[in-house]
Amino acid sequence: MPAISNHDFADAMAALGPFETAPELAVAVSGGADSMALALLAHTWARQRGGTVTALTVDHGLRPEAGAEARQVRAWLADRGIPHHTLGWRGDKPHSGVQAAARQARYGLLQQCCRRRGILHLLTAHHGDDQAETLAMRLERGSGVEGLAGIPAIRALGGVRLLRPLLRQRHADLVATLTASDQPWLEDPSNQDETFARVRARRHLANNEHETLSMLGLGREAADTRRQMRGALADLAARTVRLHPAGFCHFDPAVCLGQNSALLAPLLGDVLRCVGGGHYRPRRDRLDRLARDLMQQRLVAGRTLAGSRLSPTADGLLICRETGRLPGREKIGGQKSGRWDRFDWRLRGDLNNARRAHRSGDLAIGALGQDGWRQVRRKHGQTRTTLPGAPPSPVRLGLPALWLGEDVLAVPHLNLIADAHGPQWARKIHFSARFSPLRPLHAEGLVLV
Repeated sequence: MPAISNHDFADAMAALGPFETAPELAVAVSGGADSMALALLAHTWARQRGGTVTALTVDHGLRPEAGAEARQVRAWLADRGIPHHTLGWRGDKPHSGVQAAARQARYGLLQQCCRRRGILHLLTAHHGDDQAETLAMRLERGSGVEGLAGIPAIRALGGVRLLRPLLRQRHADLVATLTASDQPWLEDPSNQDETFARVRARRHLANNEHETLSMLGLGREAADTRRQMRGALADLAARTVRLHPAGFCHFDPAVCLGQNSALLAPLLGDVLRCVGGGHYRPRRDRLDRLARDLMQQRLVAGRTLAGSRLSPTADGLLICRETGRLPGREKIGGQKSGRWDRFDWRLRGDLNNARRAHRSGDLAIGALGQDGWRQVRRKHGQTRTTLPGAPPSPVRLGLPALWLGEDVLAVPHLNLIADAHGPQWARKIHFSARFSPLRPLHAEGLVLV
């Protein structure tokens, strides 16, 4: 197989644009052949355009040798003039579903790092063989058009563009690229473990090139169909969904009746994934049942699905986060920014003086809840159960709030800010929380506010 030329890589990147004049890219680099080749190609591409590349390696803490591997990757990339950072997956690890949890944690860490550094484009090294393996597994599970379209070349990831420029290349092409550049790489032992479905699919396809090419052709046809469907869904979403910065939406199903009825279930899936904070749509049978009950007006009592609560209103549906699925309060410690549930939060101002005036360990981010709502009403001088301009009742209990022990300091979406209502030391800081779903309402990044 020939090495990938800089010209061919530039063509692949052009299809993923537009880019700024001096593009800043992040590249996820595990140290394997695929990601190392991508890092070198992306570095040349960005440098030719006056831009920069930052390599990011995630250490999941699952293998004792991972730290040494990350240091080796850092040394290799330093020789090439590519800055490198290692991101650690902290906290307890699950006893089952480790691969899925690690993948979710990896994307979360990469997205957060890009947001902190102001990097809009994150590149990953998924290639044609990965695509064929994905399609083989999904075909075995009986996936529909959405699944058989395979790995998308562009995906929104919480305010970051996730780009995959190598989907038309093969693994052998990437190995040839490294060999031509005299660049070593790491081998991941998990790639030989046949307890994983992907490894089994890889070994099967390795012995059947004709089937691999058939899979890739099927994927391209399904991707074309998916693009057409996504365009129709985006148009329908613009006419049916009003998404609020506090992370809930009003949904008008009337527009989805008649000729648009076939799109109701997938559109609901997109909305629930966005509002509920998940990576994936709910199962199709559940979405079909929900769409059918909605059209037949059998949602009088509401419903919960995929981390969301659906409540009938006079003009359609209110869809918001299911409060029972929210994470607990998380202490801030020395952090100035972070993520809680579906929100990116930030503390600004004179934090050092604030910490000297009070123990920072008492500061936490968490849901407002009933007790917090009572405090907000008192601070606003309201004794009624409502506040002018406040989100609906099912929404407000799940709003992100800044807590000091058991006292609410700030709730941005209720216009309660610490510098106006908090203690003297807290007037030096400002708390904000931006709704940033893992999967925006449309796969190409459309978010309707």
